[in-house]
Amino acid sequence: MGLVERPLALTLGDPAGIGPDIALLAWMARARERVPPFVLIGDEAVLAVRAEALGLSVPFVAVEESGAATSLFAKAFPVLPVLVSVPVVAGQPDRAAMPAVVRSIELGVSLVQQKEARAIVTNPVSKAMLYGAGFSFPGHTEYLAALAREDRGTPHPVMMLASGPLRVVPVTIHIPLKEVADVLTEDLILATIEITAKDLGRFFGLKRPRLVVSGLNPHAGEDGSLGREEIDIIAPAIEAARAKGLDVAGPYPADTLFHETARQTYDAAICMYHDQALVPFKTLAFEEGVNVTLGLPFIRTSPDHGTAFAIAGTGKANPRSLIEALRLADAMSKTAGAKTTKAPA
Repeated sequence: MGLVERPLALTLGDPAGIGPDIALLAWMARARERVPPFVLIGDEAVLAVRAEALGLSVPFVAVEESGAATSLFAKAFPVLPVLVSVPVVAGQPDRAAMPAVVRSIELGVSLVQQKEARAIVTNPVSKAMLYGAGFSFPGHTEYLAALAREDRGTPHPVMMLASGPLRVVPVTIHIPLKEVADVLTEDLILATIEITAKDLGRFFGLKRPRLVVSGLNPHAGEDGSLGREEIDIIAPAIEAARAKGLDVAGPYPADTLFHETARQTYDAAICMYHDQALVPFKTLAFEEGVNVTLGLPFIRTSPDHGTAFAIAGTGKANPRSLIEALRLADAMSKTAGAKTTKAPA
């Protein structure tokens, strides 16, 4: 199956959240928004009930293999069946539905690994629900990394938030703020820089991306008077990256990295912790932001929001972030495909 014929694999997410809503709305907008063909891995009955609640007329078609989805997509919503074993009520999550959520993720990864899908796009899940059902991974991304395990071990996933030319990468993600300084190491920062640079080339076509790195402390430590992490950990990681030929600058005060003029000087900003990266990003691109996982052997994107149980099934969900996630996965796969099919010089 050629690159063009392969659809994107879209996971179910938590069926009680807005995943079904935004998937349906993205399909409804397929022509107007140039949404690339996808196949949703989930339960057609759940989608049909949600479509009725939203007042949408959607013809569904069950497919036995993902490749059929591309030719059907213009006229019908393709579904690769994964049944949810309990009734689904919008806004009322149920731990008993979690096996189907996990199975959807597993099948999506399998499809990209078997080259039956170009990329996996994941709908939002509830970590609390997954934990309650016995899920043993810290989060969605860590589970994807485990599924992507290769002979050389489990990949090091790196989270990047992207919206057009704005890209931010937190070195540490879902840990308490008081633990950040203890977790940060020169090796961790260097690995994050290297993976970001590599995948900006592999999937975004940036041959030598310009990276900037923030400090950890206010004013990037003020030459050590407000903390020594910049001197002892961050600057050495930057120097090590430069020694490997990467275009990296910093450490800079985080509060000066995101004004309009500064954003013109880099292709991605690497920050030390979650909110240092995500607060400015979501301020600038809340509706359009896409979560991209770098460092995996396949492409993964996701909407940059959660399950939003409170508005599931109400018609208030905005599909913009999912549409952007689908379009970005499509563009990334074509960039990567062009590199692999390009004739040698």
